[in-house]
Amino acid sequence: MGAMTIRTSRRALVSSTRLRQIVLISVICLALYCFLLVPDHSLDSSRPAMADTFHHPHSAPNSNSNSNFNSKNKPLLSPALLNNRILTSAQCTTAFPDLTKEIDTAVSKGPFTLRRNPHGLGPTILRIRDRRLYILTYARKVDLSEDMLQHRSATLHQLANALLTAPPTEPLPNTILAFNHEDDPTSPSLSYSRPADPSFNGPNKRFFTIPHFSFFSWPISSVRSFPRAAKSTTVLESRFPSWTSKDPRAIWRGTTWFNSPRGGGRLRHDLVLTARGKPWADVEPLAANGSNALMIEDFCRYRYIVHTEGVTYSGRFQYHQLCASVVLAPPIAWMQHVTHLVRPVFSYQLEGVERTVLDSSRKLVPYPAPWVKDAWPKEYDPREANIVFVAPDWSDLETTVEWLERHPKIAEGIARRQRELFDGGGYFSPAAEMCYWRALLRGWSEVVRTEEQGFENLEEIPWEEFSLKEIHK
Repeated sequence: MGAMTIRTSRRALVSSTRLRQIVLISVICLALYCFLLVPDHSLDSSRPAMADTFHHPHSAPNSNSNSNFNSKNKPLLSPALLNNRILTSAQCTTAFPDLTKEIDTAVSKGPFTLRRNPHGLGPTILRIRDRRLYILTYARKVDLSEDMLQHRSATLHQLANALLTAPPTEPLPNTILAFNHEDDPTSPSLSYSRPADPSFNGPNKRFFTIPHFSFFSWPISSVRSFPRAAKSTTVLESRFPSWTSKDPRAIWRGTTWFNSPRGGGRLRHDLVLTARGKPWADVEPLAANGSNALMIEDFCRYRYIVHTEGVTYSGRFQYHQLCASVVLAPPIAWMQHVTHLVRPVFSYQLEGVERTVLDSSRKLVPYPAPWVKDAWPKEYDPREANIVFVAPDWSDLETTVEWLERHPKIAEGIARRQRELFDGGGYFSPAAEMCYWRALLRGWSEVVRTEEQGFENLEEIPWEEFSLKEIHK
């Protein structure tokens, strides 16, 4: 009996030992699998400062969704990745497909010469050497408005950050840059936008579009900074159980005089006339005292957001693209650095949408204009689109809203795809911003020619010194 007990105990001991060995081997195999097969960008252990964190839509507290996948079952990018400013170029390409299309298009036009203006006018001239930023020529503070000074300073901070966070394994080229901080783009230069009309962007034009200055900061009370707005938008969007729970009206606020010459300079004025007193619209000119202004994220409370460009591009566009709302806009005439990711359905594609003008003094504007077909040659199915283009005189705005209200699933899909791409896809994240800037520096340096233009004779001001001069008398 005792011998049997001993043999039984030994068998139990051996079985227990084997079980522990199996468990240990399984754990080791799992660890090796994760280490070898998980993409290298998800292994980075860098941690951004909390105040500068880009908040992913599915990482918000009290979020209605606990899923780690989007509608196409593709893994969502993690907050750690979206805030990683030191991604390599390969990691950037993997994380943000088609991010650099604007750069690639500009580079494909081939070499160009950057010439020096002997009077010191025009864009700010910068030098990059050994990953440091220097200022060569610049407009004086007394010649610039406070807004212009803020825009210039914010963009130079962005550029300096891109240099500081460049991976040591991927040195950036030394080069000389021309940066235009005005709304109107100039060629050749780094500019906030470019004309969408190909006739204004021919083979001799060199517009290198750059991220908007607000990605660093925009010190107006309704915005303040892009990270703040993105976080607030995420929290706000999480409070809506569905798209249909949003305010069913189309929202707009703005100044009626800030118009592009294209279309007769009446775009915003005509919008107010079209929407005045309509139950489907919350459209108002901005009051002089700002009493009817909205925080930028509060536009996301509405199902529909009416977007208007200004004299050129509009800096609010990227904020509207954070929303799970349908953006209604005339065909975009000014391309910013990721506007090419817009997939429009045109209002004339929607069966039953008609153009009407109630004011007999107004005539219908040709739609689409020839340049629109050249700038936006592809028309997307409503079930693929992420924005709706309407007539530039707003003559079909009301019937377009009515069509979308009759087709709520299609409308909700357009709204959802917009937020999933621009916010969920991380194209407005700190990581994507740094990826874009470094790709821009490589692309520009590849085609710019500065030899024998007199830049070597200019005094260099280190960015650190210049940045202090910007904020102190």
